[in-house]
Amino acid sequence: MAKRVFDILFSLFALIVLSPLFVVISILIILDSKGSIFFIQKRVGKDGKDFTLIKFRTMLKESEAKGLLTVGEKDKRITRIGGRLRKYKMDELPQLINIVKGEMSFVGPRPEVRKYVEFYSPAQLEVLSVKPGLTDYASLEYINESELLKSFADPEKAYIDKVMPDKLALNLQYINEQGFLNDLEIIWKTIRQIFS
Repeated sequence: MAKRVFDILFSLFALIVLSPLFVVISILIILDSKGSIFFIQKRVGKDGKDFTLIKFRTMLKESEAKGLLTVGEKDKRITRIGGRLRKYKMDELPQLINIVKGEMSFVGPRPEVRKYVEFYSPAQLEVLSVKPGLTDYASLEYINESELLKSFADPEKAYIDKVMPDKLALNLQYINEQGFLNDLEIIWKTIRQIFS
């Protein structure tokens, strides 16, 4: 209950305080490339139920058809403003709306697309027992995931065989250790890591 109250109060507060930034980002996206302001994608949430995740669009229109993973900062599908938004994780800000709606939390396993959830083992499916979040242990560990994937000949295979299992192990660790103070620590570490 305390976690949900925190999520509602601070996401609403953040949306109000950051509303001018939302306007600026929206204008920059419109001026930078053709397409919508937001990127909408189905993700798998708590109890395996799909929900609509919202991000600021950082890629060229219809880029998703060329692959779900982003590989390296120089991925040609990423727009100029999109690269900056991704660097400081500002493309994730619209997920505050997902938090207000109760589909996400500030801290929890990052929500995955259905394609990759199909690879989860029965034990790994435990990550779907909690709400997905904006950040968690795996987000901190793999903050430069796209750059890491660039070093592999087959980035998607590397993601499925190496990165995803590691992230899921960290997700399960979070579930076992979750608590309000732990969540605050993860949020603080995430902010520090983004701006360090």
